[in-house]
Amino acid sequence: MTLTSKLSVVLALASLATLPAAAQPLAYPATRLVDQVDAYHGTRVPDPYRWLEDDNAADTQAWVQAQNAVTEKFFAGVPQRQPARQMLMRLTNYERFGVPFQEGGRYFWTRNDGLQQQAVLYTATSLTATPTVALDPNGLSKDGTVALTGVVPSRDGRLLAYGVAKAGSDWQTWRVRDLASGADLQDSIDWVKFSSATWTPDGRGFFYARYDAPAPGTALTGTNYFQKVHYHRLGTPQSADVLVMESKTNKEWGFGTSVSDDGRLVFISVSNGTGRRNGLLLLPLQDGSFKPATPQPLTLAFDAQYLPVALDGTRLVLRTDKDAPNGRLVTVDVGPYLDPASTASTAPTAAAASPAAPAWQTLVPETRDALVGASAVGGHFFLRYLRDASTGVRMHAADGKLLREVALPGVGSAAGFGGRWGHRETFFSYTSLVTPADIYRLDVATGAVTLFKRPVTAFDPAQFETRRAFVTSKDGTRFPVFIGHRKGLKLDGSHPTLLYGYGGFNVPTTPAYSTTAATWMQMGGVYVTAAIRGGGEYGRAWHEAGTKLQKQNVFDDFIAAAEWLVAEKITSPKKLAINGGSNGGLLVGAVLNQRPELFGAAVPAVGVMDMLRFHKFTIGWAWVSDYGSSDDAQQFQALKAYSPLHNIAAGKTYPPVLVMTADHDDRVVPAHSFKYAAALQAAATGPAPKIIRIETNAGHGAGKPTSKIIEERGDMLAFIAHSLGLDVPAMAP
Repeated sequence: MTLTSKLSVVLALASLATLPAAAQPLAYPATRLVDQVDAYHGTRVPDPYRWLEDDNAADTQAWVQAQNAVTEKFFAGVPQRQPARQMLMRLTNYERFGVPFQEGGRYFWTRNDGLQQQAVLYTATSLTATPTVALDPNGLSKDGTVALTGVVPSRDGRLLAYGVAKAGSDWQTWRVRDLASGADLQDSIDWVKFSSATWTPDGRGFFYARYDAPAPGTALTGTNYFQKVHYHRLGTPQSADVLVMESKTNKEWGFGTSVSDDGRLVFISVSNGTGRRNGLLLLPLQDGSFKPATPQPLTLAFDAQYLPVALDGTRLVLRTDKDAPNGRLVTVDVGPYLDPASTASTAPTAAAASPAAPAWQTLVPETRDALVGASAVGGHFFLRYLRDASTGVRMHAADGKLLREVALPGVGSAAGFGGRWGHRETFFSYTSLVTPADIYRLDVATGAVTLFKRPVTAFDPAQFETRRAFVTSKDGTRFPVFIGHRKGLKLDGSHPTLLYGYGGFNVPTTPAYSTTAATWMQMGGVYVTAAIRGGGEYGRAWHEAGTKLQKQNVFDDFIAAAEWLVAEKITSPKKLAINGGSNGGLLVGAVLNQRPELFGAAVPAVGVMDMLRFHKFTIGWAWVSDYGSSDDAQQFQALKAYSPLHNIAAGKTYPPVLVMTADHDDRVVPAHSFKYAAALQAAATGPAPKIIRIETNAGHGAGKPTSKIIEERGDMLAFIAHSLGLDVPAMAP
């Protein structure tokens, strides 16, 4: 039976459910309370649902089953569920492509034929040759819950290092495949997290970063400290891998590696949390081969971004926001670092102090727009900027001179532009709120852009329209929102509207196509995204204006967007739903507590809801750079003031709330959502449903199989449609 037919059977069974259940008052599972009180700087804070943090406990698992039973009973009475899933499945069922890249005389790209659980990696020796399957992750598990986390071909295109993760976990295992035979080698690398693989040019091995194996029973919740860079030589066990870089005194340091196109230098980026600032170390290679040596710091000041773009002779080109909040390209002479004799030690740790500040030379100066990406292809630089949250791309010569703007179809988002210094072409994608991602090829010598792949979908962009508008926040700050809906829709305040936001970690919110948004607009709703502070839409200052003690600015912006939608008669409070995931789940939880009367429904997904304890699980400590920490007295007061778990406004009437999480989320552990949902159900917030949907055998979101996405997103849209009174007619089979 095909995936399409299986889903059709499921949807048909769902349609047989009786309707009255949703109208009946919900009986939530009893959630026991414990006498847990924590002291923070003289303030006592109860935590009565602390026991839900233990994901291995039998009573936690029983609670999950009981909550899912209540949620399933609710959805059994939601007539929008079946047609929402059907419509989402139909709009998902189209051929989708990843941006191609080259290595070793081969092209690589991903393709999903529509409803495949996972995209398949293809390769070809030319753009006109018949592609072959390099790796099909759909064969790695029966239910599609094993996903690719990364693919890196060796420089000669002969071998493929690839990472896989199970059930959406951040933990990865890396293996190596012979592309000619299709067989995997014996190499297997475990306990990798937040790392890719970086081949040495000789193809004999690769660099990667890992953590020590977690203690039994703590893989999904235990804190991740002391990441280390290793070098794996093919044909040897992981236990023999060479330790390249670690810090025994800085447990929060994380590492990323890359190798210059000419194969002479390894770049080791050092992060200290998830902030914008990083350090950078250099390690020379000898004839493209690795020999144990000590990485030398170019800078460990952690005062700005330092991102390698290209090595041209002894001139290293970097993208940085040092003395340029919107970003610029600089150069520095790294000739002394290229001498292997200067790093002849085998010690794997770096100097604790940063060297004297390098002599940075501006290559491309800062502009009014935020520089968000830079690559070097064919002896040229491609710089991606954001202007009012829409992508612009500029092509510069090797000396930094502006050559041309890359023509893009409109206000939207472009990504890609990868390649090597010697390549003659590059590829990129372009998408907008109503346009699925088209793939383009760009000839570096001429600047000519040609269409490479265009998806065909049941969603017809010609029937819909989008626009960018600007909203003024509480303190006078102006920010953009993007609005999409069916053409000719009379905006009289009556239309159900879904507002999405994120607002954190320097991540920009830009207009891009998603089947969730497309399905909502196809249903007749208005879809809106807000580019609020905390993101990366306007450079470093914009990001930092939404962090730590200024985090309330993010919530004020989102509330201002909601109020603007009402004032402009695009919608009304009873017809306005809000959604966000991860940091966006925190956003939804916080603004819901602050202004529950402003919304008709809320869906916080995989959210950071306990702002006093987030740093005690997995990689949560890294978010202190954005949030601050309850260990600091001043930051504790700010966190407690908006923490979704600690500010549920008992006595106020809340709209319907659907909390969404997954049992294998080891990024934002599900205890955040468990505790928040329990507290929400226990509080006096009115009769509207407050339910939690807990996906099983899934994680934070990455690598989720198509069938689970359809079920999850379909339920979210059905919940919102039901809450806002939007009828969704059944679709013809």
